[in-house]
Amino acid sequence: MLTDFAKEIKKESKVLDLGTGTGIISILLCEKTSLKKIIGVEIQKEVYEMAKKSIKLNNLENKFEIINEDIKNTPNIFCNNSFDAIVTNPPYKKINTGLVNDNEKQLISRHEIKCNIEDIAEVSSKMLNSNCSVYMVHRPDRLVDIVQAFKKYNLEPKKIRFVYPKVDKEPNLILIKATKGANSFLKVEKPLIIYNKDGSYTEEVLKIYNK
Repeated sequence: MLTDFAKEIKKESKVLDLGTGTGIISILLCEKTSLKKIIGVEIQKEVYEMAKKSIKLNNLENKFEIINEDIKNTPNIFCNNSFDAIVTNPPYKKINTGLVNDNEKQLISRHEIKCNIEDIAEVSSKMLNSNCSVYMVHRPDRLVDIVQAFKKYNLEPKKIRFVYPKVDKEPNLILIKATKGANSFLKVEKPLIIYNKDGSYTEEVLKIYNK
């Protein structure tokens, strides 16, 4: 869903994937867009190694690079204003909320232990060129936190889409785009519904998955 939301990324763009995980978002963006280069940042060594294998298996060594590093250290590695777009699927849960019986790898992926929304916003603002955008997937209950953090770091929310499991359910995900240095104007796109009443995928979701 995030890669479909961000498929407007311009040709020959240099893209940064903050919190890459096993690399699926970057791999799909290499297929769905004409980006020039995407660089992933992943703090967990084991997950980073998995992403490296995926890059090799998909023959993307010339297009997709990943580094084993803390997101917060990104400004010490790359020059400011050096990326044309950023994508991120950050941890959704605040520290000490929700179930905490995960193993360490799951805790870091799900909870804001190593980075939080403000860290993503601050790094994105430093790394993006002017008038370039960050694309994020998150939870609806964190929307106020996201908007506040983005605006604090000169990232203006420009587009948002709510994702619903079914038409009669509450949204469980949001997709949001914010642009560095842009004027205030927010477009709320039509809802994305995942399942029909019979449990089958909706037509739009099938298109997103190329089925």
